[in-house]
Amino acid sequence: MVITFVSNYINHHQIPFCDAMSTLFEDVEFHFVQVMPMEDKRIRMGWVVDPKDYSYVSLYYEDEKHCEDLILDSDVTIFGWTEGITSKLERKRLSSDKLSFRVSERIYRGSRYKWISPKGLLKKYDEHIRYRNKQVYLLCAGAYVSADFDLIHAYPNKMLKWGYFPDIRDKGLRVNEAGTKIKLCWAGRFIRLKHPEFAIKLCAELKEQGYEFELNMIGDGYMKEELEQAVSDAGLFGYVKFTGILPPKEVIKKMKASDIFLFTSNYLEGWGAVVNEAMQCGCAVVASKEAGAVPFLIKDGENGLYYEDGNYDNFKEKVLSLFEEKNKILQFAKNGYDTIDKIWNAKRASAEFVRFCREYIDGGVPGPADEGPMSKAEIIKPESLFRALTEGSCLE
Repeated sequence: MVITFVSNYINHHQIPFCDAMSTLFEDVEFHFVQVMPMEDKRIRMGWVVDPKDYSYVSLYYEDEKHCEDLILDSDVTIFGWTEGITSKLERKRLSSDKLSFRVSERIYRGSRYKWISPKGLLKKYDEHIRYRNKQVYLLCAGAYVSADFDLIHAYPNKMLKWGYFPDIRDKGLRVNEAGTKIKLCWAGRFIRLKHPEFAIKLCAELKEQGYEFELNMIGDGYMKEELEQAVSDAGLFGYVKFTGILPPKEVIKKMKASDIFLFTSNYLEGWGAVVNEAMQCGCAVVASKEAGAVPFLIKDGENGLYYEDGNYDNFKEKVLSLFEEKNKILQFAKNGYDTIDKIWNAKRASAEFVRFCREYIDGGVPGPADEGPMSKAEIIKPESLFRALTEGSCLE
């Protein structure tokens, strides 16, 4: 069985799944078609990867004919983010009777009312709706993706849970009980949709209440000066450290040394791979339920905590509950680690994906997984129009 994954470029979020696909199955010949070089902004963020280090990667912009053959002739083709570069090939492949998949994040983040636009619907028809009766399945990289596609009646009964499956090295759950000083961590770009100010505001209140803690703020962005001023105004020097942008390996080290990971992005966050990573590092995660990864990965009160509607007071309440009952930090850390180790990981995703494809190719009706990757993507209600108007919808 030949399986080809077509996407913009290979990166540390895609490599674990691709490695699993290329090594775990004797009857699978796996290829990854990279359609463009990595952008400079991603390279500056430490994402740089040499695609020639991976034998399964073919470069569309260097060997177009070979890549075209893979896209059209493989038993299974997966289309990720191709920037329109292979749109003609995608149309030809998806119109055939060969098994194909689209991976997608949300198409109406913060602007769901736009689905009624005639021009927008024509574009969505061309990209998605026209294939509703073809052998094309949607891999939903986020909990609210299915709701967006349900609006336009695309992929009926063919939407499956998917995501990103980052895999940290040096696995092993940290087993030390949380000490007197709680170590917090936040990582991402300092931009509005990620709400880094929530972490600083929280620290000011923790200090007022006399808790012992420290916070590592990992990243950079246009809000940095504003955040530094808030730290100064609240007298948080010695409590909050700005590390700047760190390579992925260094981010993992900071996570592994932390007790609680704060994830404060709003509904404009398509997935949020730092949630996977923090859970795999053994952090107790407190996260915004609006971000795509969170409803898939976190069961509130079991393997972490989430807060609703981007509400700061709800966020603060959840974090304070861990300061008041420190035993839950380790409980959530262990359960969160198990969630990634047993369910939401590249090995499990690849196994379920290959099983699904085998069932189809063998002439059967492929069934969804019971849980995790390749399970049925239920329709989960996303942000309200009022919430979107209040927060804004600027994708940065």
